[in-house]
Order: sequence, then C-alpha cells, then structure tokens
Amino acid sequence: MQITLRVIGMGPGNPRQITLEAIDALGDVDAFLVLDKGDDKGSLNATRRDILARYAADRHRVIEVVDPPRDREPADYDAEVRRWHAARAALFTDVLTTEVPDGGVAAFLVWGDPALYDSTLRIVDDLAEHSGLSIDVEVIPGVTSASALTAAHRIAANRIGEPVHITTGRRLGETPRGADTNQIVMLDGSLAFRRTADPEDHIWWGAYVGTDDQILISGRVGDVAEQIVAARAEARARIGWIMDIYLLRKG
Repeated sequence: MQITLRVIGMGPGNPRQITLEAIDALGDVDAFLVLDKGDDKGSLNATRRDILARYAADRHRVIEVVDPPRDREPADYDAEVRRWHAARAALFTDVLTTEVPDGGVAAFLVWGDPALYDSTLRIVDDLAEHSGLSIDVEVIPGVTSASALTAAHRIAANRIGEPVHITTGRRLGETPRGADTNQIVMLDGSLAFRRTADPEDHIWWGAYVGTDDQILISGRVGDVAEQIVAARAEARARIGWIMDIYLLRKG
C-alpha cells in the first residue's frame, strides 16, 4: 500500500499566517489525522476548521484518534516519551491502513512549524519504519511561535552578533553560561524564569500569539514576573488552556 503523508505547519494560530505552500498542500488531502488529547481547546479547533473550510478539498475527512495515556512524572522521561510516541504510531498505522485508500494522501496539521518542539515528525519516522506501508513523507514548514512572538513585540531575537538559545522550561536552568544571553523558552508551565533569571534581565512574553486572544507583556523580570503569572492564570481559567512562549535576555 502506497500513501503520501504530509506534515503541514499551520503557524501559531492565525489563518492569515499560513503559507502559500501549505495552502497548496492542503488542496488534495483525503484525510486529516488529528490527535484527540481529551482537553477542550475550542478556539484551536475552530481555527483548524476555519483553515480546512478555506483551503482543503470538499471531499476531505477529519479523523480523530484518541491520544494514548502518558505518565507525566516518569522515572525515565526520555524512555516514557519514546513509549508514548510508539503507541501513537501504532494507532495511526491502523488508521492509515483502514481509512486511507491506496495511492491516497493523508496529513497532519501542526501548530507552528513541524521541526520545532513538536513530536509529529518522530511519529512519522516510526510509521515509515514500522508500519509496513510505503509512505512518501512531505514536510511543509510553518511560521514558528518564536517568529510570531518577536514580530508581535516588534523586536529582533538577538542583539548584534549574539547567539539565540531555544529551550524548554524544564531545561531552562541547565543552559550553560554564555548560551543564556538570549533564550526563547517554550513549554514552560511553571514559568521557570522566576527561579533562573536575574531581576534585571528582560522578558518578552506572549500567549495565544497571532490569534484574537493574544496577550503580550514585556519588561524587567523584577517588574513584570508577577504580572505574567496573573495574566497567564486568568487566561487559562477563562479560555480553558494556555499556549505561551517568551524571550529572556540577560540585562
């Protein structure tokens, strides 16, 4: 069985930030594969529906697959993530085999860019290696949340000649000295900068960047840290979920 499997970057959530290449890639997809993670992200789902209504073929289907359970506090984090990804790949193998015709096109829609802190490409690698299907993989880049953040704040990600380090909240405290001049931090549910940053460091924070719900706060860490904590908590309570990112710069 031969199928084409596309991984399409949709940008951070604004339908106007999807690229022309992505629009072309949406046009002949038979089935879009979506992970149902059990948490209600109504506005994200509405954005996905809006994008598909605008750009996908009339015949397309959306197939939701229930995300396998994951241990959030494992003894071996990397091993647990690998197990979780393998379980996801097994589910999608069944879906592709039963729901997509031979010679058909399936696609994953990925928020932001597929290459940056997203597991979809690893799942696709598992599918290509273990599914027994002949899969032609195509990857369409998207506007990253990091790019959307710096654009929204109207800043460059670095000063002249300085490096930029991209990391997660989990790993923020491990950044080596010299690499911490400009840090773009993702997946930080605990706002780890409050423990690692100097009060004189500068932060540019954004939630729901590029969408109608966008929230932006910037300033010295010592001045705005608690404002960010409060804004994040209020937005999560009001909307039901949070998607945020920030740039942290040494003072």
